Amino acid sequence: MQKKEKNLLCKCKVCGNPIAKGVKKCPSCGKDQRNFFMKHKVLTGILVLILFGAIGSMGDDTTSEDGTIQTSTTNNEQIENNNDTPGAEKNIEDDVPTEYKSALRKAKTYSDTMSMSKAGLYEQLTSEYGEKFTVEAAQYAIDNVVADWNKNALEKAKTYQESMAMSPSAIYDQLTSEHGEKFTAEEAQYAIDNLE
Repeated sequence: MQKKEKNLLCKCKVCGNPIAKGVKKCPSCGKDQRNFFMKHKVLTGILVLILFGAIGSMGDDTTSEDGTIQTSTTNNEQIENNNDTPGAEKNIEDDVPTEYKSALRKAKTYSDTMSMSKAGLYEQLTSEYGEKFTVEAAQYAIDNVVADWNKNALEKAKTYQESMAMSPSAIYDQLTSEHGEKFTAEEAQYAIDNLE
């Protein structure tokens, strides 16, 4: 009987007291026992979607509205793009370092899939918890990614309105907050003015 009880117990990761296996919080110290992915299920889901999107777009050929073929390459070849539509990359010079090209592709992915602001995108690219690009590579990406920041702000605003039922004032604050989305006041106001 005692052996069976030991199999049902483990030690708290923080205080070391015995706790039942599978509990979310230690009854002694109250600390969460779950791993990062279980604590942050929404973030984990977003990361999985981004990963699948990145894998799925490798080597993709797509035709734009004006009939030009845009090719994503996996071996850092020059990306062909003969139009200036939002979300598209500008032409990449052959002498641009690989890290800069990678940062630009990552910036395009974040802008297109997560509707990030310019400041939020820069932070994600340089963060030690994000992509860990050098500040030079991140700045190159920000300077060269073609994105419609107003459209991104509007998409984020719609998400807050639909999924969190936030008021326009609260959405504006979230869009412009340095701890939130980091859009400019003009971009946030455009989003608020264009919400349905």
